[in-house]
Amino acid sequence: MAHAPFDTWRVLELSNGIAVSYAAKMFADGGAEVVKFESAQGDSLRSRSAGGPPGALFEYLAAGKRSVNDPAAAAALLAGADIVLTDLTDGWTLGDITAHTGPSAVVVSVTPFGTAGPYVDDRVVANEFILQAMCGSTAGRGWPGDEPVQAGGQLGEWLAGSFAAAVAVAAARHSVRGGPGEVIDVSTYEAMAIAMGGLSAMSASVLGADSLLRQRSLELPSIVPTADGLVGFCTITAQQFQDFLVMIDRADLIDDADLASFTGRVERRDEFLSMVTQWTEARTTQEIVDLAVAFRIPVAPIGMPATLPTVDHFVERGVFVESELGVLQPRVPYRSAAIVTRAPGRPPLPGADNGRVQWPARPQGPKLADPDALPLSDIRVTDFTAFWAGPVATQFLGALGADVIKLEGVRRPDGMRFSAGRPPDWDQWWEWGPVFLCSNNNKRGISVELSTDAGRALALDLIGASDLVIENFSPRVMRHFGLQWDAVHAANPRAVMVRMPAFGLDGPWRDRVGFAQTMEQATGMAWMTGHADGPPVIPRGVCDPLAGLHAAFAAIAALVIRDREGIGLHVESTMVESALNVAAEMLLEHSRNGIRMCRRGNRGPGAMPQGLYRCQGEDEWIALAALTDAARTGLAGLLNQPDIGGDAARWAERVDEIDKLISAWTARRPAAEAVRALRAAQLAAARVTDASSLLSDPHLLARGFWESVDHPVVGEFLCTGMPFTFAGKPRRWIRRASPRYGQHTREVLAEVLGRGPDELARLRAAGATSDRPAGL
Repeated sequence: MAHAPFDTWRVLELSNGIAVSYAAKMFADGGAEVVKFESAQGDSLRSRSAGGPPGALFEYLAAGKRSVNDPAAAAALLAGADIVLTDLTDGWTLGDITAHTGPSAVVVSVTPFGTAGPYVDDRVVANEFILQAMCGSTAGRGWPGDEPVQAGGQLGEWLAGSFAAAVAVAAARHSVRGGPGEVIDVSTYEAMAIAMGGLSAMSASVLGADSLLRQRSLELPSIVPTADGLVGFCTITAQQFQDFLVMIDRADLIDDADLASFTGRVERRDEFLSMVTQWTEARTTQEIVDLAVAFRIPVAPIGMPATLPTVDHFVERGVFVESELGVLQPRVPYRSAAIVTRAPGRPPLPGADNGRVQWPARPQGPKLADPDALPLSDIRVTDFTAFWAGPVATQFLGALGADVIKLEGVRRPDGMRFSAGRPPDWDQWWEWGPVFLCSNNNKRGISVELSTDAGRALALDLIGASDLVIENFSPRVMRHFGLQWDAVHAANPRAVMVRMPAFGLDGPWRDRVGFAQTMEQATGMAWMTGHADGPPVIPRGVCDPLAGLHAAFAAIAALVIRDREGIGLHVESTMVESALNVAAEMLLEHSRNGIRMCRRGNRGPGAMPQGLYRCQGEDEWIALAALTDAARTGLAGLLNQPDIGGDAARWAERVDEIDKLISAWTARRPAAEAVRALRAAQLAAARVTDASSLLSDPHLLARGFWESVDHPVVGEFLCTGMPFTFAGKPRRWIRRASPRYGQHTREVLAEVLGRGPDELARLRAAGATSDRPAGL
């Protein structure tokens, strides 16, 4: 039988934006009763438009929810809610909310900077665009010397909503089982600092501020025109780039040392791009995709509003479904034969459920033995994940208390150990990968060669002692090792297995290589990013954390069912479908209204004007967004154009002219001075900040966002923890540094499996474990 994980849960949503609305949607998808409490004006998303009739995005996010706008009902709804999700708009404060919630309620607020800290005290105003400039995302995107460009699609809002949903479901599972409620403060800025500026910040923290990862760049090769459209490549490894040269009939360049390095390709970009496009423009997109797949080069046709529903893989897997209104949208991004999710229904009319919501009484369960323990402290995880998406999922679970045991092969350890760290002439150079070090905290690491009989048996024994098994390989890998669902279920009938293949366990693309860049190209994220007169650009990075958070959410949803029904579950949570859910707006607008949304450079919804402007100094830029009539009036005064006034429509008529006026104004000023003047005039403004500068950001430091880690090889460095705090509890999410290779093999054998030194010696003799990767 299939079960809805949250069919007895009561969720109250108080929001006016994407983040909280998406978090609440994730609970509605799983069967929770979700009530939107709205002001008399209604959720601001109801009026959001891409140029046609408003409401396409609102309908997607609010489907299946109920709406109440009667102020007299607020107290009762708060008192009966299991989860309250809020962005603290419409005048709500945490004090207002917690004055009425019960002791077991989980209250999660999502705000730009959190509820406390210097930027809150200084009343810094910021929308998604400003936060991207502050978190290091914008500074790293674009050709050196050109205007940087934001990531399109308000990805930070979706990211913050995903974090909120994941921490809410973990805390709520704990409270349902007898634990206390929590008040959780989620910062969108901190979420974006982890996932959108994170790669460069990690590198700067571990390796120093001169790390190459902090340079602004576009990938080469990436998105290029074909005879009939656009195609995107991704060459992460040296072998992939060499294979790419062979594919485009330029094997003669394999020994070209300049082209072998990214820096060299940037210096010769015109030459390189001309060579690539000459080849791609002579072939159709499908011809190129077929060739690249044969070469095992990550590749994808560029997802566009009209073409997404026609992609063979999405069609065969039934990825898109119609809502009750007949609008095409992505389905829920996880699936299991044992989990039923809610079909997309209709959105509620404002106040449609006034006087009609009666929360059912919840029976009190037994109290936990240690109710103050971290929410997932009762869970052990066997972690087969590698690279970034999977480790994000298991690091999240570990931060919330799960005992995560990470398995790495002797022949093939986690590849992120070797990425962007130290050269092979360094002692223990495989311990220096910045992304590995910052996404595997709180885990115990063991060395297990699964291709050996002894290694496979050891893995099955560990699965037998675990609650959750997670892997993110292509489907053929676990099949090769004989560790598919039937073997896991036989070893532990109560285990939950979550599989995170890039494209899914079936379909035409199931065995393709897929990195985050490929997801961004295939799902429309790249289509929405870039300058209006230029090619699509990959946002770079966010798909991995998004996939990890969705997988963590799906894992906890499955554990909720396991707790209740006593059954094991097999769950598929793909990277591509989590990305499609987050990039849904362009498909929704095309399906509902026939609108072809496209990239707009640094402009965006909700602000007029909005853009990046060069200041005094070398490559110094500021981001500016006028969000209100008062802000526009203030800007008009600074520009000596008082006749423009504050009306957004008048500014839109003169937007190009005004851009020139702003550019002339900022060019005469240092960035810090320009930001101070703009903020004093009530505008949202910030310097376009390099990600390495986040390490000294006063707000992040004051909130305890950076946590000091002492690694036995690397030494002490600052690392990102989680982008949230639990009220009244110390903020310390990192309790154990990322493991050295095989560091905890002996410990896990003894403490978890009851094996002694003789067993360890036998495993080493059989090649089933080692204290260092093979071949180094």
